[in-house]
Amino acid sequence: MKTRLLVLVILAFSAGCLMCAVPAFSQSPQDTGKLKVHVEPKQAYVFVDGKAIRDGSQTLKLAAGNHTLGVYNYGYTPKIQDVHIEARKTTDVNVNLQTSGDKVAGPFAEIEFKGDPRAAVLLTGQTPAYFVGHVDEFNWNWIWHQRLLLKPGEYHVTVTREGNAIWSGSVAAKAGQHVTVYLNQNGRTKTQDWKDGLAMGPQPRFKVGIASATIPIAPVSAQLTAQNTGLTCGQSTSLDWNSMNAVDASISGIGNVSTQGERTVTPNQNMSYVLTAMGPGGKVTRTVTIDENTQPTATLALSQPEVRYHKIGDKVVEQDSTTLNWSASNATSAKLEPFGSEAASGSRTITPDINQTRRGPVNEDITYTFTASNACGGSITKTATLHVVGSIDPPPAITLASLFYPTDYPTMKHPQAGLVTSEKEVLNKLARNFEKYQQYDRHAQLMIVAHADVRASREYNQALSERRADLIRDYLVSQGVSSNQIRMRAVGKDEQMDIKKVQALQSQDPEKPEKWEALHLHTTWLAYNRRADVILEPEGQISVVTYPNDVADTRILWEMRRPDLMAVMTASTTQAGTQQASAGHSGN
Repeated sequence: MKTRLLVLVILAFSAGCLMCAVPAFSQSPQDTGKLKVHVEPKQAYVFVDGKAIRDGSQTLKLAAGNHTLGVYNYGYTPKIQDVHIEARKTTDVNVNLQTSGDKVAGPFAEIEFKGDPRAAVLLTGQTPAYFVGHVDEFNWNWIWHQRLLLKPGEYHVTVTREGNAIWSGSVAAKAGQHVTVYLNQNGRTKTQDWKDGLAMGPQPRFKVGIASATIPIAPVSAQLTAQNTGLTCGQSTSLDWNSMNAVDASISGIGNVSTQGERTVTPNQNMSYVLTAMGPGGKVTRTVTIDENTQPTATLALSQPEVRYHKIGDKVVEQDSTTLNWSASNATSAKLEPFGSEAASGSRTITPDINQTRRGPVNEDITYTFTASNACGGSITKTATLHVVGSIDPPPAITLASLFYPTDYPTMKHPQAGLVTSEKEVLNKLARNFEKYQQYDRHAQLMIVAHADVRASREYNQALSERRADLIRDYLVSQGVSSNQIRMRAVGKDEQMDIKKVQALQSQDPEKPEKWEALHLHTTWLAYNRRADVILEPEGQISVVTYPNDVADTRILWEMRRPDLMAVMTASTTQAGTQQASAGHSGN
């Protein structure tokens, strides 16, 4: 009878505890209303706005407005919903939870709590999703068993009610052990052997009786895979993951994710993605490593590594070309120096210019550099060297001949008279040759240095030599030479050629002078000094002083006295010059 009475007392005590009323939130009646919640199963726990309230069906006094109601029971799918509370009114909500989850196999450890019976127990996390039961379901282990069963491991436990932490700390759970946590003694623990945990078979996730409860917490498991674990820079792959018995998940480098899903990633370096899945049954991590090939590959080659270059004066007369070919892979940008940014692959025709400016042999290397890189930090550089051979030669020789004038010509009164036919022909040839020469030396100029013989005053001869220079310039301009390319210097009777020099020139002349020139050397000397020299600049080449012994108008140029104007004008036309040539030769 005593035993039977004791059982009845215990049952009455337990039932009384389950029916204890939850204190209402303290609010003024004018701005509060009531929430009447009916839950199934009856052990389900109620959270309002994330705060643990108590287990079972209940009526709560809440501030008027919107609230979040959460009803949880381990082994069941929780239900979270928004409710609106009107002042001085009652809102009824019925919540019927649905079972979920398979049985949980051992071995097990057992945790028992001593303290606040209505407080909620959270494992691993701090939010309602980590709820496993309330203290009154895990605080009795005599006659009837109220068991929180865990797989071996260390668990962070939070015991809370109405927004207040009753106790929080870590509990080490070992298979075949029973741990008692004394909440009212600052979480002191007591550990005992519990061999039943080693032999206990798979248990349903939630099993309760009149005064018993068995709640085994399923461990968290997870998987993380990558569609492709070897990538080149810029490539993407798909991450796939799933977890069991987890309520939260995150992936390093991505952030919070759903407990199962798929995500495309494009890493720019070797990357290890770590999936962390958390649930009441603990925390697990899974890692997948993506090997990123960050190193580009590249080629750079010349179709012809040696080319020829030939320059005469300023004119390039031979300049071979070659083709520069390049390609890169696993690269997002490419630069070909000295040209700048280019496509990752391509070709370019190269017609090289050299740095050498001095005359002489050319033996020069030109280096091209190709750099390919990518967003992953990879870079590669290739070079190709073009060998340029050849020469830079001076401009082709141009024949320059000095020009000669009759005595006293041109005169002040007739400044355009004095250039006889033979001298015009010399200037015609000079103009043609100078035009060709400019192809090789675009800076070339002609310097006209005009002389006069020693007779008459210095002032007279200075003016005379100026007229002679002017007449040559004007004629060259009429033949197409730019006036900007002609410079003049009149020296008058200065800088006379001496008579010995004249004799030497006469003796070296392949066209032997007439006898009368040799017999009258003084007159010949005067004729040599009635000339204009031509200097090619900047080369500094000076015209050859060859007296025109073999032309029809030699005599009119040689005479000591000033010739008649009509005779000079006649000698200045080609036809007249030809006639005189016939007459002169016949007279000699």
